[in-house]
Amino acid sequence: MDAETEIFMNNNTDDDRDFNSIREFYRDAVVFVTGGTGFLGKVLIEKLLFSCDDIRAIYVLLRSNRGLSSEQRFKEFIKNPVFDRVRARDPLALDKMTCIAGDINDASFGLDDANMTKVVENVTMVFHVAATVKFNESLRDAACLNTLGTQRMMDLCCKIKKLKSVVHVSTAYSNPGLKYVGETVYATKGPLDKDTFIKCIKVLPKEIYTNKIPVCIVRPSIVTGSIKEPFPGWVDNVYGITGIMMEIGRGTISSIMCDQKCIMDLIPVDIVSNTLITAAWANVCNYKKSSITVYNCTSGQINPVIWYDYGRITEKWACRNPTKYVMLYPGFSYRTNRLVHKIVELFLHFLPAYIFDLILRAQGSKPLMMKIAKRFQAAANTGEFFAMHEWIFDNGNFRQLMRTVKEAKDGQEFNCDMTNMDWDSYVESYMLGIRQFVLKDGLESMKKARKKLNRLYWLKRFFQFGLVYLVYNFILKPILYRI
Repeated sequence: MDAETEIFMNNNTDDDRDFNSIREFYRDAVVFVTGGTGFLGKVLIEKLLFSCDDIRAIYVLLRSNRGLSSEQRFKEFIKNPVFDRVRARDPLALDKMTCIAGDINDASFGLDDANMTKVVENVTMVFHVAATVKFNESLRDAACLNTLGTQRMMDLCCKIKKLKSVVHVSTAYSNPGLKYVGETVYATKGPLDKDTFIKCIKVLPKEIYTNKIPVCIVRPSIVTGSIKEPFPGWVDNVYGITGIMMEIGRGTISSIMCDQKCIMDLIPVDIVSNTLITAAWANVCNYKKSSITVYNCTSGQINPVIWYDYGRITEKWACRNPTKYVMLYPGFSYRTNRLVHKIVELFLHFLPAYIFDLILRAQGSKPLMMKIAKRFQAAANTGEFFAMHEWIFDNGNFRQLMRTVKEAKDGQEFNCDMTNMDWDSYVESYMLGIRQFVLKDGLESMKKARKKLNRLYWLKRFFQFGLVYLVYNFILKPILYRI
C-alpha cells in the first residue's frame, strides 16, 4: 500500500464517532464544493447548513464573472432566497460558508497560496458538482470544464491531507448510446456526435485515481424542482423540463417532438442533494479502494411516469392555477412526425408570436415573443433526441443506498427514496414553484389570472370556430360545389 493510500484509509478508521448517524458523520466536517452557485449546488449547500448543524465549514469555489470579483459574487450568493429557512432559524449558520476564489478551468483551480493551504490542510469532504451539460456548449469549453476540471479536482484531492470522501456528480445520460445503462464506468466508444461527446467526457478520469481517493460517482437523470426542500417546488432556472412546463403554463407551446409513450426519467433536486450527502457518508462506511461505486440516481425503474401522463398533469395544473403571465390558453400535443410538427409549430407557435409582437410594436413596446419562440425552439431541438428515446438505468446501488439511509438513526432527514411520490401532487407544487420562484408571480394574483384564463379560453374557441368557418367556406365548399 502506498503512502497516499494509507493516509486515506487511516482517515476512514481513526474516528470514534457513530457512523449510524449521518449528522454525526458531518460533525466538524470541512466540505469543499464546486458548482455551488448552480441549481443543485445551492440546494446541496443549503441542506448541509440546515440539517448538519455541527458542520464546521463549507468552502465554496467561486470565480470572478461579469465584472464581479469572487468576493462580490459570494456576498450576493449568501443573500439568495434558497437560504431563507436557514436564515430564519439561525442567521449565523451562513457564516460557515467561506469563499474560495478560483476557477475550475485554471491549473490548480487558480488557487493562491493561502487558499491552497486552507484546502489541503482542512478539507475532509469534496463535492465536485461543477460541470456543463449544455448541448450548445463549445467542445473546447465542455472538455475543459467536464474532463480537465474533473482531472484537476482529482489531482487536488490527492494532496488533501484529511480527505475522507469525494463525490463526483456526473449524469445518467453520459452513455446515451446504450439502451441499458449499468452502475459502472464505461469506456467511451467513438465516433461520437457533439451532444454525446459533451456528456461522455464528464466521466473519463476514473481508474487512475481509484486506489488513492475514496471517490464515488452520482449520476442523476433529469434534475427537476424540489419535492419539499428547501421549499416545495423550489426551482431557480428555466432549463430543460422547467422551461417546457413554464411555457405550457403560459400557453406558448402547441407542439413538442416527443414519443409520448417513453418514460421520462425525472429526479427532484432535493432527492439528488440527499443522495450526494448520503453517498459521501456511505462511501466512508463501505470504502473499497479497488473500485468506484456508481449510483444511477434515477426514477424510471422506481416510480416511472411517461411523457403523455406528465404532460397532461402539467396542462391540468396550468389551467387550475394559472399565472398572470399566461399568453394563450394552455394546450399542446406530442408529435413524432417532424413535418406535421413543423407545420403546427409555424401556425400555432410562430404566427401567434409574430402577431403579439406586432401588437407590442403598435403600443410602442419592445417586441419579444418571436425571440422567446425562437429560444424555446432551439432548446427543444437540442433536447429532442432525449425526448424521442428511452433508457433503462440500473440502480441497484441507488436502491441499496436508500435502504441503508432508512436504517440510519436520522435517515428520514436525508430521504432519497421517491418510491411513493405522487406525480400529480408533485407537478402541482412544481407548477406553483415555477410561478412563485421563476416568474415571481405571487398567489395574490391567482384570482385575476383565472379571469384572464377564462377570457383566453373563449378567445381560443372563437379562433377555432373562425378557422373552421374559413376552411369550410373557402376550401371545402368550392370543392363540394364542383362535385
